[in-house]
Amino acid sequence: MSEPRSAPTVGQVVLGRRLLDLRERAGLKREEAARILRVTAATVRRMETAEVALKIPYLQLLLKSYGVSDEEAEAFVTLAEEANQPGWWQRFHDILPGWFSMYVSLEGAATLIRAYEPHFVPGLMQTQEYARGVMESGALGQTRPEDIERHVALRMQRQQLLTREDAPRLWVVMDETALRRPVGGPDVMRAQIDKLIETTNLPNVTLQIAPFSSGPHAGTYGPFVLFRFAMPELPDMVYSEYLTGAVYLDARAEVATHLEVMDRMAAHAATAHRTKEILNDLRKEL
Repeated sequence: MSEPRSAPTVGQVVLGRRLLDLRERAGLKREEAARILRVTAATVRRMETAEVALKIPYLQLLLKSYGVSDEEAEAFVTLAEEANQPGWWQRFHDILPGWFSMYVSLEGAATLIRAYEPHFVPGLMQTQEYARGVMESGALGQTRPEDIERHVALRMQRQQLLTREDAPRLWVVMDETALRRPVGGPDVMRAQIDKLIETTNLPNVTLQIAPFSSGPHAGTYGPFVLFRFAMPELPDMVYSEYLTGAVYLDARAEVATHLEVMDRMAAHAATAHRTKEILNDLRKEL
């Protein structure tokens, strides 16, 4: 059998969808592909949905049966071997739940990340001290000092994607509540505001604050993140977290609703320029 794992990498998701497309173009049903491999149709489905890693011998048999040329098959296998390599975040498997492993993989592959955050400063913009304060509060359900330090280290490493050569665009709408809620004391909050100002100086980062004075808005229900990718196999995707897990939405209607709400919130919130003024004013209050 193929090897299961807690969460696939984006590369495995993309290749699984390509494999599905090749099978359908060849006019084969899952049951027919399963007979080629002498496995169940459910195993073929799990390969196509990236629920299991792609075993290279299975892949080679399927590509041949789907009429893929030797040159194209070799390139596909090479991509599969690369995709099967563990992501850097899997070094944190001891504290990283499977439902969030997928998030880190999507975050690293996205070309655009749009987020709404009503409660805390977004993880990609947090200082170490602020992140530690959030985690010590029990917000992640883990309060052992060693686990907290591992979470902080993971969060800091995630932030490197904002300054890499092919950095995604990050566009965040954050409620003023997130900055009014003290985490770790005045010194920590001052440093956190400095970090926000520094991060918004990056050309690929936009931050807008939704101030109290602007009243209620369309996204008041809860935080969510919208991802967009360059790969045609990956549709826009929405991530929504709850107390013990998360959901990933890629149905067109659901994504469109979240995108519309995000656009309305961006129009409702302070501009990026005004946001910097708000941050400076808040810092003076501390």
